[in-house]
Amino acid sequence: MKTNKSLSKRLRITKTGKVMARQAGQNHFNAKASRVKQLATRKSVQIKLSPKLKSQNLPFA
Repeated sequence: MKTNKSLSKRLRITKTGKVMARQAGQNHFNAKASRVKQLATRKSVQIKLSPKLKSQNLPFA
């Protein structure tokens, strides 16, 4: 089975098997956001993927 490359480039698998991704909503319109909110969106967030979706798109995970 092939890996879905568009999805795999957006995600990162940790050593313990967690799927991490960039937090949404930080591309534009950030001038109005408070500095605290801007800095908070830099962190990666854990994504919950169903086992079926994980095996279909990320067979290496």
